[in-house]
Amino acid sequence: MAGDGEEDLAAFVALHGAALRASRVPTLYWESLSRKLRGEVFDAGDYFGIMQVEEVDEEEEVDEEMEEQFKKRPNPGNGPCFKVIVTNENGLQASNPNSVFLVDHAWTFRAEHARLQLRRVPGLLHRMAGLMGIPFHGELPDEGTIEQVLQEMWKYNQTYQLSQGTAEEKVPVWYIMDEFGSRIQHSDQPSFAAAPLFYMPQQIAYTILWPLRDLETGDEVTRDYAYGETDRLIRKCVLLPWVPSEDLDVSCFTPEPPDEHYQAILEENKEKLPVAINPPVYAKDKVFKVFTDIHQVLNNLTHPRFVFTDNEEEADILYNFSHFKDYRKLSEEKPEVMVNQFPCENLLTVKDCLASIARRAGGPDGPRWLPRTFNLQTELPQFISYFQQRDRRGEDNHWICKPWNLARSLDTHITNNLNSIIRHRESSPKVVCKYIEEPVLFEREDVGRVKFDVRYVVLLRCARPLQLYCYDVFWLRFSNRAFSLDDLDDYEKHFTVMNYAPGVTLKQVHCEDFIPLFEKQYPEYPWTMVQASIFKAFAELFQAASSKPAPLGICDYPSSRAIYAIDLMLKWDTSIDGKRIMQPQILEVNFNPDCDRACQYHPTFFNDVFSTLFLDETDNCHVTRIV
Repeated sequence: MAGDGEEDLAAFVALHGAALRASRVPTLYWESLSRKLRGEVFDAGDYFGIMQVEEVDEEEEVDEEMEEQFKKRPNPGNGPCFKVIVTNENGLQASNPNSVFLVDHAWTFRAEHARLQLRRVPGLLHRMAGLMGIPFHGELPDEGTIEQVLQEMWKYNQTYQLSQGTAEEKVPVWYIMDEFGSRIQHSDQPSFAAAPLFYMPQQIAYTILWPLRDLETGDEVTRDYAYGETDRLIRKCVLLPWVPSEDLDVSCFTPEPPDEHYQAILEENKEKLPVAINPPVYAKDKVFKVFTDIHQVLNNLTHPRFVFTDNEEEADILYNFSHFKDYRKLSEEKPEVMVNQFPCENLLTVKDCLASIARRAGGPDGPRWLPRTFNLQTELPQFISYFQQRDRRGEDNHWICKPWNLARSLDTHITNNLNSIIRHRESSPKVVCKYIEEPVLFEREDVGRVKFDVRYVVLLRCARPLQLYCYDVFWLRFSNRAFSLDDLDDYEKHFTVMNYAPGVTLKQVHCEDFIPLFEKQYPEYPWTMVQASIFKAFAELFQAASSKPAPLGICDYPSSRAIYAIDLMLKWDTSIDGKRIMQPQILEVNFNPDCDRACQYHPTFFNDVFSTLFLDETDNCHVTRIV
């Protein structure tokens, strides 16, 4: 039997050891934890109890300790407050290997599905309202109570993220612990620690709870809601959902990060910069051998000056789908081989870096062509201060939270709830951008005036001196529902990426058809004028990105070439002389974009791209030089 137990523990550790170590669960508890998970043993009730804390009448005299405890309530004003205490007559010893407990999860969800689940899952709204102290006496879900739960849930939500699977499967999961777990209060000197664990055999997540010290009967069970955060100001910011305080007395000034910031990014990406080389010179009639793993290139590049090879060693051009890392080796051994990427181009394609380098063009607030953006990992106090200032002035405070490095609107959320934004910081590295509250809309006969965005493909021939081209065809994406600044979790109203969403309509309009329709709707804004402002924004962006040497800017490696897709919207703004203008808003820059539609409707697309980038020949190509 002992041998079986050892085998069970070894198998458990093989599956979960890395997660337990990352969560700092002491090894002392692992065997007992394994046994409790296998047997689904929920024995917290043998050791703990939930106690209701009576509200204190302001006129009554209370001692300082009781008043301090009252102030620690996680969600003041929402009905009765509870706390968890040790009820076992022997107390609890941290040295006891059995002093580890499973906490069940009452609700597990992805943020974008929360409203729908509250409407449809029987009993869920009733349970969540009760857990959060929200009055709800009806049988059927009502929108007012649902909205209250959606606002309050950020005081109760916890999160985890799967490390394997598709991009969709890796989107962070949120959960609310059961009534026992949710009523464990915050303390800066906690008596317990807690961490989620995804139990692989059952494919279920639990919260693991263990003591940090010995406790006696009647002692309170608390945990640190800002566990692991030591900086006092950041702790204050992170704890704002539960411990409201006066407005932050912090400047919202966000200068460009120091040089060390970019050096750290280079090291984290494990990118090796090239040595200096002379620009290669090729024969006028040279036929270039192309090594690529991109099917759109293999199926559509027919230019006679390019042939494909399966041998990477003999290639003149490496056109890779994945990120290239070792430019040093390439520059030392094969300086004449061209590659479809630039060293340090992540400064454009990763959203927090894009916001940082854009400040070179527009100062700490950023340029007019980029929504005001904060890095939630490094600029949380500045963001909160800015949010609170806008709130005091009565200005619009809708924001959009985006992961640094995901596309297709995955894990992207629109909200005007400060608690929600603060908590989203915990799930994955994110930026928060000012949501465009007054976008230029497009009249769709079938649904009304909708949001739309525009995708341009730009071709970077050289970083220094800057040579930048734009493909003459652009692509459009439309929302499916008329725009209004409400129903913020209505995907088809607020987002335009429909080609990956199951069961939704994809509206397609080609640019040659779009332009006359747009100009009919906005006769005072000819597309040539709008496009000129778009190209000006592109030029300023790439000038900023290439204005400093690597790793502070895109590396001017002579053998690099690249194409990027830039997604943008138009918003209504006022010019310096008081005129109403359409201001481009760059949303993101995409590495190795999906060019399926480009190839489908414009068969010479990759011929034009390769001719411009690798032959430096643009005659008869559908490109316009921007810089």
